[in-house]
Amino acid sequence: MTEFKSVSHRETIMGKLSYGCDLLEELTKISIERGIKLGRIEAIGAVQKARVGFYNQETRIYEFHSFDRPLEITKLAGNISGKEGNPFVHAHITLSDESGKSYGGHLASGTVVFACEFLLDAFDGPAFDRRFDEETGLPLWSILK
Repeated sequence: MTEFKSVSHRETIMGKLSYGCDLLEELTKISIERGIKLGRIEAIGAVQKARVGFYNQETRIYEFHSFDRPLEITKLAGNISGKEGNPFVHAHITLSDESGKSYGGHLASGTVVFACEFLLDAFDGPAFDRRFDEETGLPLWSILK
């Protein structure tokens, strides 16, 4: 069943991440420090190296791929919601190499920033907590009333 709720825009945060930081960990840290439990993230820039995941729907296990070379962030899109009582950043990233070939997947720890500018929209509204979903094997939003 499709679930949705209205949310209200609280604030927009724009900034740049530190050279050499872990992209996912830094976005999570900002979310925790700002008390953001519901939000949207976008980013562009470049990474020194990357780690992305692909969810295998048959085995229900993430398969991770590492790229130990510089890549451009052509798009990062994600959201912030709750998981086990803490802010949880869920983001997907598309990267390209010097020839224009693209790679993408679930942003994972181990992706190291070269340069990154981000936009984070924080929202107020009902809790969007992640709970285990039997059909997919994933922690998906359970939109609480």
